[in-house]
Amino acid sequence: MSEISTSSATQDAANYGGTPKSSDTPLGRDDLARLVARDIAPGSFVNLGIGQPTLVSNYLTAEQNITLHTENGMLGMGPEAKGAEIDPDLINAGKIPVTELPGASYFHHADSFAMMRGGHLDVCVLGAFQVSAKGDLANWHTGAPDAIPAVGGAMDLATGAKDVYVMMTLLSKDGKSKLVPECTYPITGVGCVTRVYTDKAVFLITDDGVRVRETFGITFEELEQLVDVPLLAG
Repeated sequence: MSEISTSSATQDAANYGGTPKSSDTPLGRDDLARLVARDIAPGSFVNLGIGQPTLVSNYLTAEQNITLHTENGMLGMGPEAKGAEIDPDLINAGKIPVTELPGASYFHHADSFAMMRGGHLDVCVLGAFQVSAKGDLANWHTGAPDAIPAVGGAMDLATGAKDVYVMMTLLSKDGKSKLVPECTYPITGVGCVTRVYTDKAVFLITDDGVRVRETFGITFEELEQLVDVPLLAG
């Protein structure tokens, strides 16, 4: 499979040195998906996790030549299926109807996980309950007694993909930052996250610390008040 090596967060940070870029409004789910799709390197093999990440498939272009992998056994997945395109037997891991692109292939679930665990994916895009300043990921269980744990293939993806991008809202329903000094929820993967895409900012997890690449509807100074993690500009 792919020999491509996607840019690390540290390399990305070097490209965005100085004051973080900013826009006037927070990003909606589709805007965020469009941004993530734009940032994926051409020629990549990519897995999109359940939830927000599935939207990314709708904004990838043919020119990017990106191959989508889904853990239930498919390479060459296309955008979400609509209307007459829907085939109830053609779904992604989140049970959402999808389309297939020319050259798509199907395989056993075990082979799919071998691809994930074998380091053959360039990027996976996952949702999260928390991400730590060191890139630890918590996305399968809140630890609440009545919560239903749902790890799925997240651990395999978090440890097997060359780059792990997270898509999430920055704040939880009770207004607390999901970007934290240390994860308090059960860990999915240690030190695996390289970028965090949120409605308010894009964060790069680097060896130097958490860098803010750009902000949406908020200033860098306002962002610092929301997040209990030291932030580096640009």
